[in-house]
Amino acid sequence: MTSDLLWALVFLQLLMGASDTLFHHEFSEKLAWQPSAQNELKLHAIRNFIYSGLFFCFAWGVPYGWFALLAMGFILIEVVITLWDFVEEDLSRKLPATERVLHTLLALNYGAILALLMPALWGLFTFNTAYVPVYYGWGSWVLTFASIGVFVFGVRDCLAVNRLNHLERPPAGDLTKALKRHHHILITGATGFIGKRLTAGLIENGHSVTVLTRRPQEAAKLGSPVNIITNLDEVRDDDPVDAIINLAGEPLANGLWTRAKRERIVNSRLDLIAQIEQLCARLYVPPKTVIIASAIGWYGLREDEELSEESKARPCFTHEVCQSLEQAADRLKVYQCRVVSLRIGLVLGSEGGMLANLLVPFEYGLGGPIGSGKQWMSWIDLDDVIRLIIHALITQDLDGPVNGVAPFPVRNKDFAKALGSVLNRPAVLPLSATLLKLGLSDLAKELLLGGQRVVPKKALASGFVFQSPTLRDALGKSFPFKSLTS
Repeated sequence: MTSDLLWALVFLQLLMGASDTLFHHEFSEKLAWQPSAQNELKLHAIRNFIYSGLFFCFAWGVPYGWFALLAMGFILIEVVITLWDFVEEDLSRKLPATERVLHTLLALNYGAILALLMPALWGLFTFNTAYVPVYYGWGSWVLTFASIGVFVFGVRDCLAVNRLNHLERPPAGDLTKALKRHHHILITGATGFIGKRLTAGLIENGHSVTVLTRRPQEAAKLGSPVNIITNLDEVRDDDPVDAIINLAGEPLANGLWTRAKRERIVNSRLDLIAQIEQLCARLYVPPKTVIIASAIGWYGLREDEELSEESKARPCFTHEVCQSLEQAADRLKVYQCRVVSLRIGLVLGSEGGMLANLLVPFEYGLGGPIGSGKQWMSWIDLDDVIRLIIHALITQDLDGPVNGVAPFPVRNKDFAKALGSVLNRPAVLPLSATLLKLGLSDLAKELLLGGQRVVPKKALASGFVFQSPTLRDALGKSFPFKSLTS
């Protein structure tokens, strides 16, 4: 009975472990592409190599004597590494609820395995040292495949750590050095993809930063000194706020566009603008500049038409969201604030955003164009977004809508080809437009299958110079370990 129970617990552990690795580590958290996860990946690699040896050992034989004691030693080392990994995870990232639950189940199940296995191994230690071959039928083969699998992922983790050494971007201070005079800047959405790097750049150059967040523990990782608040009421009436940069809002691409989701998307933006308006109304000296993150979805679906800030819009949900946001922000002009609505395109960086979501399927050779691949993608490199925000802060005659995109948009099929090239992977598997429409409906039509061919007319006219004007430049910066071929 004990033997049957032990086998059942081991197989359950293998299933849960594989689910955790594939769903969380690979697809959800994308650890192999996160520079902050290097220590966690090192621990995973060591643990996987220990697992590989133990699985293979137990698949084909029984250890006796000192071999049994050696197996116990490796198991204890693995337990220490797992506990260390728990600490490292809490320090480096915020675990999703599903991963925490799965880790709890893995720990409980592993405890039951150890309660059965360790006494048995201690009993085997009393015999003469030997390794006796044993065949468990399909059980031996399951453990063998598990041994090979964790070994492969251990090698992958080692290679990922080496790759991550090249992926980390240089310090962000150079991106904000154009802001000469000391500023006190209030940022919303500072823990997001853009906000983290913007905040880091401002701090490095000695500016005062106040961060409005619902996640103070996450904001505490932004660096020092940062003033963290959870409500704008915490800003005193006499606080000198030079500028407000609003990057917050319910993500558009996270979840189906149900009625409740649509309401959250719109209301999260309008509610925050209303709070900013109340703040401006009571400050003794309102901020001179307010920059809000809008999006190129303002233009609607326009196929091949080239779009500048002067272009008209076509109705769709993303236009409704951006239009309501920009109209609400315009009310801040009553307080003598210069309002810039930065209509941002697809922000490129391996740390987050759309590109991060494509890395895993493309790395596994499952990438390719979306639908026909003819839709336009108006993109911008992460660092150029930061520089453009600073440019908007210091350029006093720049106001209203400003397109936050690089000068040369590309079609989706060309983007897929370039990304496949830089990752040294094929990019030939198209994602079915029909399936996307069936599964995601309007979200797929507007964010994945539709597109806009947007150009940064006002940014260029105001003297802004892009460091990454072409897709080749941006991907070369995001993935410096591999040069794009022509």
